[in-house]
Amino acid sequence: MRPEILNPLFCDITSLKGVGDKTAHWLNLLCGRRVLDLLWHLPSSVRMRPIYETQPPLGQCATFQFTPKKYLVPPTRRIPFRVQGETPFGTLVLVFFHSHMKEIEIRFPLDKTLWISGTLQNKNGTFIVIHPDYVREKQQDIPTHEVIYPLMKGAQNTVLIKLIQGVFSNFPTLPEWQNEKFLAVNNWPDFKSALFKLHRPENDSDLSPLTPPRMRLAFDELLANQLALMIVRQKNRVQAGIACPPKNTLKLSLPFALTTAQEKVLSEISTDLASPIRMSRLLQGDVGSGKTIVALLAALQVIENNYQVAFMAPTDILARQHFQKISKLLEPLNIRVGLLTAREKGKRREALLKSLALGEISLIIGTHALIEEGVQFKNLGLAIIDEQHRFGVNQRLKLAQKQPKVNTLVMSATPIPRSLAMTLYGDMEVSVLNEKPAGRTPIQTKVLSTKKIPAVIQKLQNWPNQAYWVCPLVDESEKSDLMAVKERFKELQQVFGNAVGLVHGKMKGDEKEAVMADFVSGKTRILVSTTVIEVGVDVPNASLMIIEHAERFGLATLHQLRGRVGRGTLNSVCLLLYDKLSANAKQRLELLRDTEDGFKIAEADLQMRGAGEILGWRQSGLQDFKIAHLPEHTDLLKYATQEAKEILKSDPTLSTSRGQALRTLLYLFEKDSAIHTLKAG
Repeated sequence: MRPEILNPLFCDITSLKGVGDKTAHWLNLLCGRRVLDLLWHLPSSVRMRPIYETQPPLGQCATFQFTPKKYLVPPTRRIPFRVQGETPFGTLVLVFFHSHMKEIEIRFPLDKTLWISGTLQNKNGTFIVIHPDYVREKQQDIPTHEVIYPLMKGAQNTVLIKLIQGVFSNFPTLPEWQNEKFLAVNNWPDFKSALFKLHRPENDSDLSPLTPPRMRLAFDELLANQLALMIVRQKNRVQAGIACPPKNTLKLSLPFALTTAQEKVLSEISTDLASPIRMSRLLQGDVGSGKTIVALLAALQVIENNYQVAFMAPTDILARQHFQKISKLLEPLNIRVGLLTAREKGKRREALLKSLALGEISLIIGTHALIEEGVQFKNLGLAIIDEQHRFGVNQRLKLAQKQPKVNTLVMSATPIPRSLAMTLYGDMEVSVLNEKPAGRTPIQTKVLSTKKIPAVIQKLQNWPNQAYWVCPLVDESEKSDLMAVKERFKELQQVFGNAVGLVHGKMKGDEKEAVMADFVSGKTRILVSTTVIEVGVDVPNASLMIIEHAERFGLATLHQLRGRVGRGTLNSVCLLLYDKLSANAKQRLELLRDTEDGFKIAEADLQMRGAGEILGWRQSGLQDFKIAHLPEHTDLLKYATQEAKEILKSDPTLSTSRGQALRTLLYLFEKDSAIHTLKAG
């Protein structure tokens, strides 16, 4: 149970004064439903409001004197209300939409000198300010700088400022979980002061990840993260599992030899499975390194011990591809394989779930549908999670919790630098596949301007094998000049006719499946797509990958897309087409051109763009932390890891006074799974 002292922070946001239904709606969309979510929504910049006695620069926020002289009343509400007056630099008109005469008269008495603050514009030779931010009688009542928060349509910055100020006026007094000498040496404030200062920056330099308040809170978060991972790992190391020793009764006939790395990793997993201790292992490998076949061989070891295996894939396309390939491989062994996604419905779904619960299905492959309520196993022995995006500790446990003692194998679909792997998977043992199967040819990567597209299409006409053409959007947009897949599909159809297929995330499942089936069979030669084919799609005859507007994608996504070719013995090419190249985008594309090593790419990505891009899959990425930011806080991460080890060494159940304070920290950063593990232990 969460400490009572934290209740004010975990209250619904509607408990705050001034939050009605309308405000609550945009707050929920912007940051979350709780008061704590509001506090984690940090400022993005600081707006300065300098005082001017002469004309301020156009387009800049400024504070100056204004004396109203005339009301310009509109003939209809559709036309804005205007107030004309004098300033030290000439005549100015204030513009107001949907305002009433009475309201204007109260705010702007004629001939009374006021102080206003807003953005100065010049329209047809007249200075105007639309809806000034501040109107005050005294200049000192207008702030010289203002915190700006990330916003969305309908959200109001002034409302956020006022609400957060109110939260701090009633902020609970929390116990100190950090060593006070350690705080003093680093000149770090207490938790409340640090968070308050993050919400009250005086200039943009105060937003730096390296300021004492930000460093303090980043260390808190990293310590909470490492403690949670170590507590769960500590429990896993002594937790009874399902022992599945190798019996070699199910021998899979493979058309290729395993690599040395695959043999080594398989031996590690096999030893884990044979142990009476529950397995919790991460299998990390580069694109095309053969993670799936290792997972399948591990599954056979469990199945031959009469236990079931669940294999969770990130997308419907990938789940069905796994199902088709694995079913074919296991057919000679007479092993029943099932498929469960959101598309399995009605009687078909009922029959599938019944067979699963009775133990008639040995291997079930599916999407997130596998962790839904109502999905039951007779004797689940191994949960395999093929990740498209990262799973937190709590999320990874969902499938494993389908049955006590179940072994867990998580496969990372993108290489992760060690500094990130230790924060994401500190509760797991790690195996690495660092070589590709024999016979794979290197992929030649070229960086070209989109002006070369006519030449690329001509090259495509003479290309002997299949090809992918990836675009960043589904439909054309008036706000963007990026090529949409539908438009590119139509253009290529005019050249190649029915040899072109189209697939994107907005299509229905059966439509996507039919398009992919045509491409796999070779019926279509060119597949135009969004990043829906980013992970796992395996067509050995495809040897050309064209990525349009490659500068708009992150390195992780580009590396995964490139990995869709070069999966056989064919000479493969990846063309990265760019429109406008920033210095950062140029660096990314050149890095991709110069290396195929996913681990090198991931390390460089971490340095260039921080943790968000690596932890995510889409261009926007996902940020794993609320406060901490890698790589700026990598040194803090190392220290937090060491500190967590020392804490649990002396106080493994967090029962001392500092341990109880650290439990408060775990709740604050929502590491509930660690608290529950301590209670269960």
